[in-house]
Amino acid sequence: MPKKRSGGGLSATQQAAKFLGVSVLSGAVLAGIALPAFGALGLAAKGSVESFDELPANLKTPPLSQRTTILDAKGSQIATVYSRDRTVVDLKSISPYMQKAIVAIEDSRFYEHGAVDLKGVLRALNKNVQSSGVSQGASTLTQQYVKNVFVEEAGDDPTKVAQATQQTIGRKIRELKYAIQVEEELGKKKILENYLNITFFGEQAYGVEAASQRYFSKHAKNLTLPEAALLAGIVQSPSRYDPVNDEAEATKRRNTVLQRMAEVGDISAAESAKAQEAPLGLKVTQPKNGCITAVQGASFFCKYVERVFLSDPVFGKTKEERAKVWNQGGLTIRTTLDPQSQESVQDSLKDHVYKSDKVAAAATLVEPGTGKILGMGQSKPYGYGKNETEYNYSVNAAMGGSNYGFPTGSTFKPFVAAAALEEGRPANQTYSAPYEMPYPATVQTCSGKPWVNDGDYKLENESESEHGPYALRKAMEMSVNTYFVQMLSDIGMCPVVKMTDALGVVQGNGAKVPEVPSSMTLGSTGLSPLTMASAYAAFASRGMYCTPIAIESITQTVGGTKKSLEVPKSTCSRAMSEKTADTVNTLLSGVVDSGTGQQAGLSGRANAGKTGTTDERKNAWFVGYTPNLSGAVWVGSATQKVKMTNISIGGVYHGQVYGGDTPGPIWRDAMTGALSGKEAPEFNLVTIPGNERDHDDEDEDDRGDNNDNNDGDNGDGFIGGLLTNGTTTGTTSGSTGGDTPTPGFSFPDGLFQGQSNGNGNGGRRG
Repeated sequence: MPKKRSGGGLSATQQAAKFLGVSVLSGAVLAGIALPAFGALGLAAKGSVESFDELPANLKTPPLSQRTTILDAKGSQIATVYSRDRTVVDLKSISPYMQKAIVAIEDSRFYEHGAVDLKGVLRALNKNVQSSGVSQGASTLTQQYVKNVFVEEAGDDPTKVAQATQQTIGRKIRELKYAIQVEEELGKKKILENYLNITFFGEQAYGVEAASQRYFSKHAKNLTLPEAALLAGIVQSPSRYDPVNDEAEATKRRNTVLQRMAEVGDISAAESAKAQEAPLGLKVTQPKNGCITAVQGASFFCKYVERVFLSDPVFGKTKEERAKVWNQGGLTIRTTLDPQSQESVQDSLKDHVYKSDKVAAAATLVEPGTGKILGMGQSKPYGYGKNETEYNYSVNAAMGGSNYGFPTGSTFKPFVAAAALEEGRPANQTYSAPYEMPYPATVQTCSGKPWVNDGDYKLENESESEHGPYALRKAMEMSVNTYFVQMLSDIGMCPVVKMTDALGVVQGNGAKVPEVPSSMTLGSTGLSPLTMASAYAAFASRGMYCTPIAIESITQTVGGTKKSLEVPKSTCSRAMSEKTADTVNTLLSGVVDSGTGQQAGLSGRANAGKTGTTDERKNAWFVGYTPNLSGAVWVGSATQKVKMTNISIGGVYHGQVYGGDTPGPIWRDAMTGALSGKEAPEFNLVTIPGNERDHDDEDEDDRGDNNDNNDGDNGDGFIGGLLTNGTTTGTTSGSTGGDTPTPGFSFPDGLFQGQSNGNGNGGRRG
């Protein structure tokens, strides 16, 4: 039995024998003959050749994974994402110095031998015996390329990677067979090109182009002699020869490459000596991977784009198929993001809300008539540290948003008005709208089974002086709760359901808005800014609702071939008549002219919108639009724990926050910057008969953006509004903490799904 060295390793004789076995096997394979067993070496060449013949005939070469580049609508880069940072280039785009350097140090006889270099095997064997170890290998560049293909195919699966790199004769057999095939099919230049594109160069860089950018911030075609030698030297051991972490060791290795290049005649001795005296000349570019590196605060939009790709069937029938394409990379994704709009959104958010504030703000801008998302941002940056979050407050949970969205308050009322107008109610519809009233005894639903107020639930307006009768326009400007509940009682909930369905209005968790009065009038249901901006965009486009889109086009480069991928298209459909939309535009123009939204009003262009503030001022909204841009702004606590009273936001003290005084100015500034230099079209306003103003003696400006309702004595009003037949449904689950909702999070105090004894009043006014 052969002896082992102390420590359990193989003796020098055994190592040499093992190496010899592989070497003889190589010769046997090339000769195509079966040799007798080699006694003490324990290697049956005949058996090995039979196994060799049983291997599949063709090497499966998966396309190399590459970086994906995400662009804005103007073609500027937002971010790059990748599983492996690699940019595949052809051989003519790689410096001749690099080509010569890698061949000289890794396989100097590359152009002289076939798949296996028998002379190299014997030379390595001799050196290994002399050094009493395995100090030199004999793999050709072709064999190394094949091994890298196995590693690439293994991806990030540690088990598969181990199998692809394990030091066994079986793996060597596979390498040998496929190396022969590759030599026959590709030829030397293509093998060299593939090798330089697949090889790992350390510092997260795969392939020579990524490595050149990482270490020298230049393209591979521009590498100088000493730079090329440095990169070529890294390949043998990327960690040991990493110039970023060990400049001395990397320099020593680079000079070894330069010396070898002189020895094989690629450069002169003088050129080698001069290059060895040169400094490393590093100009390192730090890896920038993922949406967290996105410019202009577009990280959340970037993640939204990724979510769209991974969820939309247009990119693959199954989740696994879509993920495979995404991880494959090589994509150039041109998005709808308008850099001017995005910059304006971020500037406005920074001006009005600090990331360290107790509350957050989110804003989204959408183009009416196309559904294109032009801007998306929030006050708390993307990240995992203090005052950062990975939740996108602008979108629904399925796309990376909060679990439920946020209660919208009175910004929901225009949907009720649109539904009533579609039902034939006149634009000057008048209701008594008392200061206080019980919810209707019953309200008709789509199912035919009415909602029943069996708990004697009541609602109020903001002040006792706020009572009707009111016509629709004045009720909208003042955001009168009792008016809109009477309107709902008149038309029933089904027309509102049909309207919200047509406008793509769903809760943040994707469920339909509940058929209960507070949800159908006072905005007690959680929605996202993107949902609201897209719905209001239908008013701007005279009744045409377009589903939101984020991607304009995608090309993918695989194996040097570029192809275009199909992308999701916005689906536009008529949600209401032009007359209804024009009437709503007239109503909401009054809100910014003389109603609760005056602080949000734009100068020099037609604009309209609605304010919203919910119970205990946990949420404040402004949603508004011009004929060519729609935007929604939410301000509040993601955990719904912060009551925005006696609070400082963006360095400004607020005794009470209203939809008009905090989200309103954010919307105004974001829209102003986004529309700067753009055309200013007009609305098609209508004349509303008998549109006299009620209660003109009241000073609306002094009251500010008042409440839609009182909190009541029985808990949070908007929670109680979820009552169906007087009871709530569901139970709370999950946990809370900080300002960022965690997976499995349910809002506190029974919000949305919890139990409550609220009065059912819904969100506050404006």
